[in-house]
Amino acid sequence: MAVARVTKVIGSSPKGWQEAVEEAVKRANKTLRNLTGIHVLEQKAHIEKGKITEYRTTIEVTFILEN
Repeated sequence: MAVARVTKVIGSSPKGWQEAVEEAVKRANKTLRNLTGIHVLEQKAHIEKGKITEYRTTIEVTFILEN
């Protein structure tokens, strides 16, 4: 029987929300093992002079705990 845990991670990118999600997953994968899925909770953007300069996503990462 497996036990999973969920943790929130925030990623950012100057290019788009998809890349922000990919950056968050990439960073989570450096310190967490056995990643099984994500849930995108929120998408935000920073605007300067009327243009989006940074895309941000908050995700929940699910991973299986080791025995």
